[in-house]
Amino acid sequence: MSNIHQFHEHSQLKQEQQSQEEQILAQASDWIAKLDRGLSNDEQYQLQQWLALDNQHVEVLFEVAQLWDKMDELSRLADLFPPSQQQKTFPKWLGAVAASVIVMLTLGIYYAGFQSSIFGNAEQASVVAKQMHYQTQVGESSTINLPDNSKMVLNTNSFVQITYTPAARVIELQRGEIHIDVAHDKSRPLSVVVGGKVIQAVGTAFNVEVRNELVELIVTDGKVLVAEQPLVTKDNDVTPMTSRLPASSMAISKGEKVDLDLTGQKAEQVVKVDAGELAASLSWRQGNLIFRGEQLADAMAEISRYTDIEFELSDDEKLRQVQVAGMFKTGDVNGLLDVLNRNFNISYQRVANDKILLKFAG
Repeated sequence: MSNIHQFHEHSQLKQEQQSQEEQILAQASDWIAKLDRGLSNDEQYQLQQWLALDNQHVEVLFEVAQLWDKMDELSRLADLFPPSQQQKTFPKWLGAVAASVIVMLTLGIYYAGFQSSIFGNAEQASVVAKQMHYQTQVGESSTINLPDNSKMVLNTNSFVQITYTPAARVIELQRGEIHIDVAHDKSRPLSVVVGGKVIQAVGTAFNVEVRNELVELIVTDGKVLVAEQPLVTKDNDVTPMTSRLPASSMAISKGEKVDLDLTGQKAEQVVKVDAGELAASLSWRQGNLIFRGEQLADAMAEISRYTDIEFELSDDEKLRQVQVAGMFKTGDVNGLLDVLNRNFNISYQRVANDKILLKFAG
């Protein structure tokens, strides 16, 4: 099929709004990054004004500084803090005992259940982390700016659990799909843990999608390493996630992809991805789906990920041979049905509120 059909947009999906706490965390992380490379006079003034706006700004800035071991930088800028905070806050945060207490109270200790699934029991007593989780509902997407300045985009119906420690950055993808642009940090690799696999990078960009029995990994910039997730042994002899994956691990570079088999029964082969396939695979980030001649059944299964409606094809071999090419708007069911009718002579019947049967008209 040669014609490319574009759906008309009938509705715009709402982006998930960051909470006030997340916004303050993002602002505090940005200030720590600026502190790391040095503040100009104007930036010192801006920081002073930001700190004076709300005591929570001061508290969160200290949390992030403690996490990234940047308290020395803050102590040298004590004069920027509101007078009420200069005397009571710095001793509280800079004391060794008080600092450990504040980490436990405000940053949280990595809970044992989740901790053992990634780090292994050997580290449960010592790992102190910043733990976050994000999710999207069916038809939603969300862009998250992480504390280390990495940028993560969640696709429809996705859930991630994130843990940052001074030595590691770990994202556990429990369902759905993410694209992450990793902030460069040689001392602290970022690991995506999914389906018993570990995908690790220092500073790069890649896309990960969880499917039934496989995980699709596409690298859009740089290089990543992939290995099996370490298993906890009786002696707790594990390779901690704080360590780099060995150089002998599977390597995937920019413009390549691999389907990671979760059953352990199929060979995993790294293949090149052409520009067209890459654009189609990542079109969801702009709220679109691009098809390049997929079977109708496969196209409808992909479209169903973005809506609560299930599409069923009638028992017609001719219908199953229809190939779809074009750009479709995610969640635009009415536009979808209109194009199928006008361009493919396919009619539809609503057999339930959440189910539509497709068949040839006439």
